[in-house]
Formats: sequence, C-alpha cells, structure tokens
Amino acid sequence: MFRTKAEANMWIAETEKAILQGKYGKQQPESNHTFNDLMQRYAKQVSPTKRGAEWEIKRINMLSRYGISSIPLEQLNQTHFAEWRDLRLGEVTPATVLREWNLISNALNIAVNEWKWLPENPLKGVRKPKQPPARTRRISQDEIDRLLYALGYSYSEKPETVTSRVGASMLFAIETAMRAGEIASLAWDNLDFEKRVAKLPMTKNGFPREVPLSAEAIRIIEQVKSVTESVNTVFNLNTAQIDALFRKAKKRAMIDDLHYHDSRAEAITRLAKKVDILTLARISGHRDMRQLQIYYRESVEDIAKRI
Repeated sequence: MFRTKAEANMWIAETEKAILQGKYGKQQPESNHTFNDLMQRYAKQVSPTKRGAEWEIKRINMLSRYGISSIPLEQLNQTHFAEWRDLRLGEVTPATVLREWNLISNALNIAVNEWKWLPENPLKGVRKPKQPPARTRRISQDEIDRLLYALGYSYSEKPETVTSRVGASMLFAIETAMRAGEIASLAWDNLDFEKRVAKLPMTKNGFPREVPLSAEAIRIIEQVKSVTESVNTVFNLNTAQIDALFRKAKKRAMIDDLHYHDSRAEAITRLAKKVDILTLARISGHRDMRQLQIYYRESVEDIAKRI
C-alpha cells in the first residue's frame, strides 16, 4: 500500500488529525470552487424558485464585492464569516445582516447536503448579530397628510401620475394590511366588488388569501379605476416605483424612520380593534399567531384608555 515507511507515517498523521477534527470519513469539498462560485450556483438554481428571487440575487451579487467571495471552499472557515459579519455590521443594520445570514446559511446547507461541495456548514458556530428590538413605530395622521401632499395625491382628483398612485396605494395598504408586492400585483380580475373582497392567488408565504375591503378601500379602487381601468393591474405600479417614490416623498415631507411596510403594521394595529385575532390573522395572512405581535403596535397608553 505504501512504498516507504515515511509515506505510511504521513498517512497515519493525517488520519489522526482528521479524526481529532471530526472530519475523518467525510467527503471533502470539490477543488477549484470558491465561495462566490457556490453563491452564484445558488442564484442560478435555487433563487429563481422563490418569490424573493430578485432580492436574493441582488444580495448575492453584492456579496461578490467582499473578500470572502474569492476564498476557496477548502479554506473557508468561521473566521472568514466572522470578519464578513463585522464588516457588514459597520455598513447596515443587524436586521439586514441577519437576512443575509439566513440566505448564506441556506446556500451552505444545500452545498453540504445536495451538491457535496462542502463536508459541513462553516457558518455554524459563528456568533449571530443580536436580534434588533421589535419596531414600535406607527404612522400618525399628520405624517399621512404630509406624505400625501408630497406624493401629489388628492382625495378629490384622479391619481393620473405614478407618484399620486403611490399615495393611493399607501392609503390602500393602511386599509387592507396588504404588502407592497401584493398591491402592485393586484389585478382587476382579483376583485369581487359585490362581495367586497380582493383575492390574492399567491402571497409571500406561498399561500393564497382573500382580503375584505372596507368602504375606504373601495373608494380608493374606484378613484384609481378612472385612470387604470384599461391596464391589467389596479394601481399600475411596480414595487420598485413604490419604494423609490415613497422614499423621495418621505424626504420631502421631512419624516424620519418610516418605511412603506409600516403601513401594514398600522393596518393590523387598527384592525385589531375591530376583529378577533383569528380573523385578523386570516386578513393579514399570518399562519403563526406569534408573528402578529411583530406588527401589532398599539401603545400601552392607548390600551389603558380603552379599559
């Protein structure tokens, strides 16, 4: 088996090292692959199967700008990910790092279990950033009025511009607890005016749901109908337009620390005063009741006034 005693001793030493490290008998990664190769394969084969494909692919391409991307898989270890974590925490919020962390961890697990590019997930054992405290931010009526003014939306005029329809969509979100993507993709065929219901055939969690429409939600739909009736979607918007124009309006209105997605939390907080928790979960699409706590933002002072 061995030509010389030296070769035999070398094999014994390497085997003992592998046993001590818990790597003996495990498949070793394929050579000539870097961490970037792994993530790009994930972007091509796995991300397109998800509803958040666009976000994932953007994050993966952004990740390629960091030094960790060029590390060969056989050298990749916990130190590299700890350095990446600390670097990202200096650039973005812990919540953003945690979202990217989950993406990377899933890619590494697939590389271990399905592609056999790695013997184990090197992200395991690396300390995660602390989960940020839950947001309590609510949007006030004064802020709503300022945002609508900045977006050029009027209750009495047709929302003919893209910007004004973003204002209409924000009001609609506050009435329905629908996400920006759900509002952007809402088609006329999804509406049942007789039953006052919006049917969402596919949502973020992969399940369809039906959303009841308040009188105000119907008013908003009728208002935009005069402008968008000839196109397929109700608001004739995409999520990129909603995000970019809302950010600009927020800046013009001099409003800080507010996201379009906060409209969903505002809607859930308002609806919680009108319906029971099971009905609320059915409207919002939450299959885990605990998730509603993240969005329910009524202050203790306001609760005290009601009891």
